[in-house]
Amino acid sequence: MPGSICDVLPAAAALLGAPGATDGLGLTEPVGPVDRVAVVLIDGMGWHLLPELAGDAPLLASVLAGDTGWLRELTCTFPSTTPSSLVSLGTGASPGEHGVLGFTLNVPGTDRVLTHILWRPNPTWDPAPGAWQPLPTWFERLRGAGIAARAVLPAPFIGSGLTDAAYRGADFRPTRRPDDYAARLADELNAAPGLVYGYTAALDTAAHVFGIGSPPWHEAAARVDALLTRLIEALPPNAALLVTADHGGLNVPPDARVDIDTDPRLAAGLRVVAGEPRVRYLHTEPGAADDVRAAWCEVLDGRAQIYGRDEAVATGMFGPVAPAHLARIGDVVVVCTGDTAILATGHEPPESARLIGFHGGPSPAEMAIPLIAWHG
Repeated sequence: MPGSICDVLPAAAALLGAPGATDGLGLTEPVGPVDRVAVVLIDGMGWHLLPELAGDAPLLASVLAGDTGWLRELTCTFPSTTPSSLVSLGTGASPGEHGVLGFTLNVPGTDRVLTHILWRPNPTWDPAPGAWQPLPTWFERLRGAGIAARAVLPAPFIGSGLTDAAYRGADFRPTRRPDDYAARLADELNAAPGLVYGYTAALDTAAHVFGIGSPPWHEAAARVDALLTRLIEALPPNAALLVTADHGGLNVPPDARVDIDTDPRLAAGLRVVAGEPRVRYLHTEPGAADDVRAAWCEVLDGRAQIYGRDEAVATGMFGPVAPAHLARIGDVVVVCTGDTAILATGHEPPESARLIGFHGGPSPAEMAIPLIAWHG
């Protein structure tokens, strides 16, 4: 069985000697003794995309050839989406445990939908991060053990609900667009022992907007490879660099798209639509759940798995689900198969319907992620 994104920070903490941390990924032998570890997450760099990326990425090509680094396959958590994965990375817990169960979620007891990447805590609207995601993070645990834990992130991320939920306890180092991000990460790693975390979204953004395999996607791959190459060149001898991802992805052609808001059979009985195009949470009008499920099963026969909430939880796809988080999952859960995507043009920003690359589903192309390690 492959390891999980949940294992990455505990393994990094174990390398740093944190009490109670377990190296479940077997990093101790290939990495050796270190007193500082950089963990860099490349948004959208799925395991199955590595061979295609390698054509524009000499470093990644060298990793695939076995000439540098140490490579193994991991899996992200489900849904295979950035908010869920980042919080699973930060806490070491499954979405069912930490409660960030998708890209968007219905706030129970309301008709509001929380979009995690736009989450700005506001007591009259969005929930407080500590209440919505109550688990401790590994940044907090390291800090409690007297080990420095820093996160080098774009300035707009600082203070957001998602940043707090995923990286709570980190010492934040904001960066701005003109900054040399590789240099900032390297400077933090060289400055003091401990953990340094970094993140880049360039590859995922290109996949969404232009498609996996498009020229802009290949250009983003080259930039990511250059970033990692510079980090390795600056890696001190007492340091390790761990590179992973939050999900993979796939392109969805026009004929594989279904729009809830243009098909009355799918729109009937819905109160709130949440989730994302590859995994939909349907919160229904009172008494309508069975009819909604039956209609969706008929319309999407062979294109999605349709579950009631309890049935979806029982599959274990979310990991153990805390009782406090159950209502965040739809009365009906729709998990797309193949390359199907379910749009909601009447509920979500119009630009989401123009995207080409998607993720969130359970396919290996979306769930499998790499872990690459280097020692200085």
